[in-house]
Amino acid sequence: MGLNHLQTFRQMGYSRQAELVALADISPKIRDQRAEQFGLEVYEDFHEMLDQEDLDAVSVVTPDHLHTEVAVAAANAGKHVLVEKPMDLTVEGCQEMIEAARDGGVLLMVAFHKRYDPEHRNLENALTEGRLGKILYGHVHMEDRIEVPTEWFPQWAPGSSPAWFLGVHFYDLVRWMLKSNPRRVFATGHKEKLLRDFGIDSYDAIQAKVEFDNGASVVFDTAWILPNQFQAVVDQGLRLVGTEGVWAVDTQNRGSLACTETTGTRSYNNFALADRKDKWGRTCYSGYVIECMQDFVDNVSYLMSGGSLDELHGRYPSGEDGREVTRMAAAVHESVRRGAIVDLHADESNANHKGQEETDEK
Repeated sequence: MGLNHLQTFRQMGYSRQAELVALADISPKIRDQRAEQFGLEVYEDFHEMLDQEDLDAVSVVTPDHLHTEVAVAAANAGKHVLVEKPMDLTVEGCQEMIEAARDGGVLLMVAFHKRYDPEHRNLENALTEGRLGKILYGHVHMEDRIEVPTEWFPQWAPGSSPAWFLGVHFYDLVRWMLKSNPRRVFATGHKEKLLRDFGIDSYDAIQAKVEFDNGASVVFDTAWILPNQFQAVVDQGLRLVGTEGVWAVDTQNRGSLACTETTGTRSYNNFALADRKDKWGRTCYSGYVIECMQDFVDNVSYLMSGGSLDELHGRYPSGEDGREVTRMAAAVHESVRRGAIVDLHADESNANHKGQEETDEK
């Protein structure tokens, strides 16, 4: 995803919408590669980058558990912030980012790119117009080939899970579509293949049934152990059923299908990410992954031209949205751990009660 961010911002520089300035990364190899590839300044320490460079905005694409430190530092330095999902692995980390952005008067946006998929927008519009009536139930699945945890980041995978890495995409999407927060969660998880065959202590799969405040009940299946022979890196889709209709989006089987001697049969989701050559022979990218980052630049430009955060409110995936998705994902993992239903309202009430007790004591 870091490469996608860099490519998007460089591409927006072609039309002078943005200027890609600098990169901070702890890997010397990546710094050298990106400096040569993009012609930008590189830093090992992001604090030094914030101090040395005259930046308007920062994009945070670190491993999930490292988002908060970078995002808070950027917001404290007065920079607008785009942070990848999940926003953080704790509600407290999300809240820290929200407060830093609020105190700094800067934009905090979460890269929930599923909202930008045109098929998802069509469904969200249908729900807003009431064409499906009251949503009763639904089903979501998102599954990766096993190469993702075993080859992409085997060291990071034990600190993540298919729910954190994949589920948050659709936790946000369904919450946004339903315009409702989760009420109760019951989830189960499996640890067999990754631990047995690769020594990676992470869940193979997590299934969560989530009841929302509006009464809808949606099952989320997430996994990252599909065979590497599967036709695409990711298999995904959703289906919602209401009192007046049903709507299904197969976000996997669309676009191109190819078969070569080296790769076998492969399908490609060009809705998400596609590349082409522009009239100058430069490689340019399109798709909803790119549109999400472009929207961030548009929002920053709007603010820099005199617009306000209040005027943008509700028009982008916000820090508050990211916090609620993390709350939902944390409840999923807590339910798996306890083997019991997690009532998010009860947990919130207990937290508020505890906070009041602490205030009273002070």
